[in-house]
Amino acid sequence: MKIKVIMPVTSDIFNVEVNKEFTYYASESTEVGVVNLEYGPESIESEYDEALCVPNFLEKAIEAEKEGYDGVISNCFGDPGVKPAREVLSIPVVGPCESSMLFASALGKSFSVVTVLPNVVPMIENISKTVGVNGNLASVRYVNIPVLEVHEKDKLKKALYEEMIKAIELDNAHVLVLGCTGFMGVAEELQQRLKENGYDVPVIDPAFAATRMIESLITMGVKQSRLTYMTPPSKKRVKSV
Repeated sequence: MKIKVIMPVTSDIFNVEVNKEFTYYASESTEVGVVNLEYGPESIESEYDEALCVPNFLEKAIEAEKEGYDGVISNCFGDPGVKPAREVLSIPVVGPCESSMLFASALGKSFSVVTVLPNVVPMIENISKTVGVNGNLASVRYVNIPVLEVHEKDKLKKALYEEMIKAIELDNAHVLVLGCTGFMGVAEELQQRLKENGYDVPVIDPAFAATRMIESLITMGVKQSRLTYMTPPSKKRVKSV
C-alpha cells in the first residue's frame, strides 16, 4: 500500500526525520511519501495557523489520490483539513490526534495529552469532543516549547516527563498521549522511564498511531462514510491567484 504523509506547513526542517520515522512505523510493504505545503503557515500553533494551511493541504490531498496513494495522513496534532478532505477523497484520511485518542481510550479509563503551547489546548479539547472521548480526557498539559524548537530533544524529554508525572499524579491520567507530531522518537524512552519509576502506563506516539490507523483502514478496505462525509454540492468556487 501507499500512504501520503502531508506536512500541513511550509517548513521542511522535520522532513528527513519524518520520512525516517514513518517508514519505521509502517509495515515493510508500505510505501511512504512525505510532502510539504507550498503556501501556508511555517508551523501550526493556533486556529489561525490551521485555517491558513487547509487550502493547500486539500490540494495536496487531492493530488495524492490522483497519484495512486491509498490513504492520507494530515501530520499535525490539530488534524487540520481531515474533515474536508474526507468529503472530497475516496481514500481514507486520518489525523494523529483522533487516532491517538481512540487508541488511548482503548488502553485505559482516562488519558492526558501533553502538547507544545497553551494556544493549542482548546483545539485539542475540542477534538476530543468531536471524536466523542472527551469524557476520557483527564487533562491537556503543555511544555511551553514552540513547535519549531522541539528538536532540542534533551530539553523536550525533561519537560515532557515532568508534565506526564503531573498528569498521572494530579489529573488521574492512566494513559499519556504526546500532543505534537514533532515529538518524534521520544515515546518509548519516556514510557520506559515512567515504568522504572513506578508508573506502568502507555505513552502514545501520534504519528505511530496515525500510521497504524490508516494502514488498518486500507487493509480492511474501508473509508469514510458518505452518510457523514457527503460529497460537496457542485458549484463555482473561486480560488485565490
